[in-house]
Amino acid sequence: MTEKNKTKLSLVVAVFILFIFSNNLNLDAGSIIDGGRNSKDFIQEALPLDMNVFNAQPYPECEKKIPFFCSIAWLGLSETFQMAYIATILGFLLAIPFSVVASSNLNFGKFKFVSRSMLSFIRVLPSLVWAIFFVVAVGLGPLAGVLAMTIYTIGFLGKLQYEAFEGVSNHPIESAKAIGMKKWQIVNHVVFPESANNLMSQLLFMLEYNMRHGAIIGLVGAGGIGYYLNLYLKLGIYDRVMSILMIMFVSVMLIDSISNALRKKYFNETNKS
Repeated sequence: MTEKNKTKLSLVVAVFILFIFSNNLNLDAGSIIDGGRNSKDFIQEALPLDMNVFNAQPYPECEKKIPFFCSIAWLGLSETFQMAYIATILGFLLAIPFSVVASSNLNFGKFKFVSRSMLSFIRVLPSLVWAIFFVVAVGLGPLAGVLAMTIYTIGFLGKLQYEAFEGVSNHPIESAKAIGMKKWQIVNHVVFPESANNLMSQLLFMLEYNMRHGAIIGLVGAGGIGYYLNLYLKLGIYDRVMSILMIMFVSVMLIDSISNALRKKYFNETNKS
């Protein structure tokens, strides 16, 4: 059978399986059409945007010189960013011991399997599920959000970090072993410097990721701007819902742009040196 015929056969099989799964899940085309109508109604109710989210809240009384700093937009967004930043830095630092032990080229024996298993277990549950757990454990508010994102960051970055460590050339590691360096010295003087670019890129990426998910986990009461989004959804105030969504979109795009600029600047300077 030629490659062209194999491709056609694979496509036919894929489409056949698609129809089987669609039938098993009872995917109704009529529901999709109704969903389109509902979406149209939502957009009509959500526009124009409610700009009151940028005004100071009536209670408690605003003591700031600029009223915007007492607004829902600023309070929710700043809380989300602070949560994401704390969780990213803590998760990054706490992931390093796990990733060092999990790296194959550093030879930690059976502890490698234990470390990788723990990181895998953490990644099985998304940050939203961890947020539900910590809301139950410590109550509503930013603490639950910070703990949830920190735990997930450990699992997510831990995998990326040990892959970066394993990408380090064996020559400097073997040379360090030959002159009698201990493992922690090899990690500190060889592995970290050689993988610094990747670690910095991972850190910035995780900050973007946590900023996005910091807004989502607020839906379960874990603080941040997601709290207001959930509140307005329950009350059916869709013009404010759309305003919150636009604020989230613009803020994530801004952080993404800053992150990209920092990556380019950092890597360009490193490559030049």
